[in-house]
Amino acid sequence: MKAILDAGALIAIDRRDRAIGARLRVLQRDGTPLRTSAAAVAQAWRNGQRQANLARVLAGMGVEPLRRDDGKRVGELLCQAGSADVVDGHVALLVATGDLILTNDPADIRALLRTRAVSASVQQV
Repeated sequence: MKAILDAGALIAIDRRDRAIGARLRVLQRDGTPLRTSAAAVAQAWRNGQRQANLARVLAGMGVEPLRRDDGKRVGELLCQAGSADVVDGHVALLVATGDLILTNDPADIRALLRTRAVSASVQQV
């Protein structure tokens, strides 16, 4: 199992939200790998001089690029799910059965995962 964070979770980290901080400490204690999408980082990253907390967390997290064929896969997934958020689409592609997703938009992520027929735990941040 891995934990995947969307842009909303990254923004919560940046804002030093205590709840997400506690969740991350538990995941770290349990040795759960953390992953996010490079597109999610782009949505959350605004000023590196003021985002030390987010930079620290990102340094210990896998950041998955949007690869050439991922663009097509994301577009097809969004079409099938009736969604339009490219970042959420890429995040949903990173999820495997049994993973944990930390998101501020659980309804959209769940719809994308249903479309992919992937069973994962979705937690709102």
